[in-house]
Amino acid sequence: MTKTKRPSLKNLDVIIATWFGSGYIKPAPGTWGTICALPFAVAIHIHLGPIALAIAAIVAYFLGVWSAGQYSGRTQSHDASEIVIDEVAGVWVTLAMAPMTGENLVIGFLLFRLFDILKPFPISFIDKNVKGGAGIMLDDMVAGAFAGICLLVLHEWGIVTNVF
Repeated sequence: MTKTKRPSLKNLDVIIATWFGSGYIKPAPGTWGTICALPFAVAIHIHLGPIALAIAAIVAYFLGVWSAGQYSGRTQSHDASEIVIDEVAGVWVTLAMAPMTGENLVIGFLLFRLFDILKPFPISFIDKNVKGGAGIMLDDMVAGAFAGICLLVLHEWGIVTNVF
C-alpha cells in the first residue's frame, strides 16, 4: 500500500478538513479533532448561545462537505483519518442540545465519541452508503444528534449533574 503525501496546511480546504491540522495528530486523530473543537464550542455556546452553536454546526457541516470532498480528492481516499471537520460539526451538535456545564462538556464529548466509534444503526448505514463529502459529514452529524439527545436526557433527569 502506498502512503499518500499529506496535503499542506497552506490550502484552505486542508485547514478546514483537518481542523487546523489537528487531524494530523496521532494516535486517534478523530479524538484529537473533537478535543480541538471543544474550546470553540464553549466560546460560541457561552457568548452567543446554544442556537448559535447549532448554526455553527450546520455551517461546519457545509464547509466540511466541501473540504472533506476536496481532501479526499487530493489524497485519493474516502474518509481519511486526517479529516476531522466531521467530528467538529458532530460534537457541536451534541453540545448545542444541553446547557454548557463542565459535566455536560465531558459527558457530551464521551457520548459523541462513543456513537462516532461504535456507529449503531442508522449511523453505520450512512457511513457505508452515503459517498463523498456528504457521507463523511452526515454520519457524524447523526452521531452528534444521538449523543446530544442522550446528553439532554441525562441532564434533565439530573444524572449528569451528579457525576462530578
